[in-house]
Amino acid sequence: MVRCADSEFPPPLLRGPTADLNRRNLFRGVALGAALVAAGAGTATAAPFPSLSAGDDNGIPDGDPKAPAPQGVLSRLPGDGNQLAFTVDDGTTGEVVAAYARLCIDNGFRLTFFPNGVYPSWAENAGLLRPLLDSGQIQFGNHTWSHPDITKLSHDQLVDQITRNEQFLQNTFGVSGRPFFRPPYGSHNATTDRIAADLGYQTITLWGDTIGDSRIVTESDVIGAASHAFQPQNIVLGHANQRSVGRALPALAGIIRDRGLATVNLGDLFATD
Repeated sequence: MVRCADSEFPPPLLRGPTADLNRRNLFRGVALGAALVAAGAGTATAAPFPSLSAGDDNGIPDGDPKAPAPQGVLSRLPGDGNQLAFTVDDGTTGEVVAAYARLCIDNGFRLTFFPNGVYPSWAENAGLLRPLLDSGQIQFGNHTWSHPDITKLSHDQLVDQITRNEQFLQNTFGVSGRPFFRPPYGSHNATTDRIAADLGYQTITLWGDTIGDSRIVTESDVIGAASHAFQPQNIVLGHANQRSVGRALPALAGIIRDRGLATVNLGDLFATD
């Protein structure tokens, strides 16, 4: 079994504050225009977001074809450059999911989300997220339905976890998470990798560093960890769980801007067909 250095909170099936405590540019300087968000009733309208192919500020020359999605483990972006892949898991807390969506809307950042469909926060924020997905500004991957340690599941149980979450993404957002699969806790082995690949999830997406929120953290903790983690070509792990993380996001945006990092989602770099 392979387990990455940072682990995530176990996924409680609780709701509210208890669950919150226990779970866990690219277009820098480009004016997004008016992004009018109507949060009521789970709907939103937003101005169109610029396309990644509209320029090379992301470090990818215009017209370059996307690379095939990696077969196996991905924990760092290829090549040398100023790209940052900020990735967000879980989603136990709706207001933190919303805060990440607004981070993208307000700054033009491009992020990759790995939802667990069991948490209602994703459907509750579908109105905020759909325009970002439709424009290609954010990418979704698959993190299983309910966040188990997949190395302890049977073949059929793992198939159910992946396919149920895939169906949730398609039904709720009209997108697939393929080919990016993030095993909960970073726990995987050759058997789980093969099962995921058979379901179209051949890229086991891990990370090189984190914002430290797999434990209970303060805003200062998050900012300090991000200051260390936000480096060129890094894949950074965060979670949409703790309210302290949501409050720290404006400071994290400042770090990204000050360092001149170009945020990319995994679909920007790799073919997802």
